Amino acid sequence: MGRNSELVRQWTLLQQIATTRGNTIPKLASDLRVSTRTIRRDLEALQLAGFPIYDDVVNGSKFWKVDPKGLGAVARSGLTYSELAALYFSRALIECFAGTALGKDVKSAFDKLEGALSPAMKTFLDRLPRAITARQEHAKRQGAQTYEITARLLDAILGQRVTVKHYQSLRSRREKPYLVHPSRLVHAQGGLYLIAYVPAYTEVRTFAVERIRKVSVQEATFKPVAELDSNPFKHSLGVFLGGTPCRVQLRFHPRIAPLVKERTWHESQQFKDRADGSVVMTLEVTDDYALRNWILGFGRFVRVLRPAPLVQWVEDELRAAHEQYGAGGVPVDSDVQPPLPFWLPGLTTS
Repeated sequence: MGRNSELVRQWTLLQQIATTRGNTIPKLASDLRVSTRTIRRDLEALQLAGFPIYDDVVNGSKFWKVDPKGLGAVARSGLTYSELAALYFSRALIECFAGTALGKDVKSAFDKLEGALSPAMKTFLDRLPRAITARQEHAKRQGAQTYEITARLLDAILGQRVTVKHYQSLRSRREKPYLVHPSRLVHAQGGLYLIAYVPAYTEVRTFAVERIRKVSVQEATFKPVAELDSNPFKHSLGVFLGGTPCRVQLRFHPRIAPLVKERTWHESQQFKDRADGSVVMTLEVTDDYALRNWILGFGRFVRVLRPAPLVQWVEDELRAAHEQYGAGGVPVDSDVQPPLPFWLPGLTTS
């Protein structure tokens, strides 16, 4: 713990010298609440780690600075040391893309970014306690060809070229060819989705990229039928296109009300506190699978107040779920799975 504290202090010292002026040893000691002897020792440690720290005497006072020219590749990159270090530390967030088809390119770019740091600087930064981590929830599994398919889709989108793709449909459980006008790739809910206009259906649809088996980019180009909204899923809690939003009201139990209120679930959300500690949330969203799945995740701690069809669906769904456990709550052991009361793959994907 003591070693971590020392490294964090040295990092803070380095940040202050790199971003502010007028840093004398007494001032640095006062700002960091340590002795001047400790500051001198920390400055020496940073210099030994390879950071180009030097002192400049002005009117008899010695000020400590970071020499931009001494940062070599850092200076040539156009980034300040602080900016580069911040990006270096953000690698934990970048790792969220490791499970996507973009992971290879992201890692390559990040490796080049790290190359702007000397080995000594990198060693120092790597010794600091991990200040930030990230976890990608429920990342989708990628096929062996997903990276290549994604690259082809990007080319087709940028060139506005007609594309034929072979797609594994969950509904029919068959591989089905589609001629599409690809419009955008969106990373959401742990995976990539292709938004494309399907002339045969005269509508825009969403396709999960990991279920695209083959892509053939044609020479023919297309003219977009309409400009795609900057936020195509703005009315959904998931990756659903279209649909008419409706007013949804939910009442959350006092036990989880504070947890619900501390997150932004949708930009339309509004809260009304109740005297008993519960909270009523109002949303303007489409009544789709994403919304229903989200509601069920709160179990008995949420009650749907409106709209009436959603209230009825939740009642039916909970009743059907209970019936799967048989009489007395004992699971029914059978090779025959009863039909689900709703269409599970309702992800607006074909």
